[in-house]
Amino acid sequence: MIRTVLVTGAGGYIGSVLVPKLLDRGYRVRALDRFFFGLDKLPSQEGLEVVQEDSRRLGPEHLAGIDAVIDLVAISNDPSGELFQEATYQINHASRAATAGLARDLGVQRYLLPSSCSIYGFQGEDRLVDETAPTNPLTTYARANEMAEQAVLPLASDTFTVVVIRQATVYGASQRMRFDLAINGMTYGAWKNGVIPLMRDGSQWRPMVHVQDTTDVMCLLLEAEPSRINGEIFNVGSDRNNYQLGPLAQEMVRVMPRPVSIEWYGDPDHRSYRVAFGKVERTLGWTARWTAADGAREIWEGLEAGRLAKDSTTITLEWYRKLETWHRIIREVERYGGILQLP
Repeated sequence: MIRTVLVTGAGGYIGSVLVPKLLDRGYRVRALDRFFFGLDKLPSQEGLEVVQEDSRRLGPEHLAGIDAVIDLVAISNDPSGELFQEATYQINHASRAATAGLARDLGVQRYLLPSSCSIYGFQGEDRLVDETAPTNPLTTYARANEMAEQAVLPLASDTFTVVVIRQATVYGASQRMRFDLAINGMTYGAWKNGVIPLMRDGSQWRPMVHVQDTTDVMCLLLEAEPSRINGEIFNVGSDRNNYQLGPLAQEMVRVMPRPVSIEWYGDPDHRSYRVAFGKVERTLGWTARWTAADGAREIWEGLEAGRLAKDSTTITLEWYRKLETWHRIIREVERYGGILQLP
């Protein structure tokens, strides 16, 4: 029986939704993260142990007493992956491969790797790709995810259950909010300026999944019989959340409380993929509860009520750049363990 779960990347966009959900289900959670976006993203709740550590330095002590690992840690999104390529390969691939191997050696029962549908890259317009389709990763982020999958799946055995989930593009409200995700950013633009920003030319396909739905799947995978899931890959999303971005924006315009227009920007995005989700639905008896319209309304209401706000921490690449700049400045001026005040 799985009682204690290690969640890496626990303070991130998905982790800060997953961890409270696990606690509410009665699991004990060891939440490991660098907490780049702040230590305040997780609840003070019985059963939670917070560990501020880098996944590249994870050791046996971090896995002591752990029954299952959900290895969320990642440098997230394509722009960040391209700017910090070496770190992306180190964290998204190498550290997760090492964590999975260590977990197996220490007798952990189950390991879950949240990967991404972005590894499908570009597929033909009429092609609906399932888990057996050839992959075509086009970015550092996608390639690192694929390398992590290839490293962890062979570790599956009768005593070590390994599962990979390829998540559609995630949307919805979170304690560590992100407005650099498609639906979230489009909704913010509509709320703030009455304009949905949309990358040309709008014909590209993207699968979407709400953060509540994908974390529900993670919980189900902790409870599923190993024989049904071990060594398997599951696309996580839903057929009704396969959208072309142009029609998606038009659907969002229709549900907004105030008049909203669409504003095009950038060069055409050549990534395009439609994804089949029947396997996860059949295996787990799961159905996605949220649509893009639901998520847009949720975010709009959160902005109106002041529960959600956009700042530099909600744009991942912008925040990483600030942290790097501050680190350089502090190293240049710090002396004797302080700046103005010396110990």
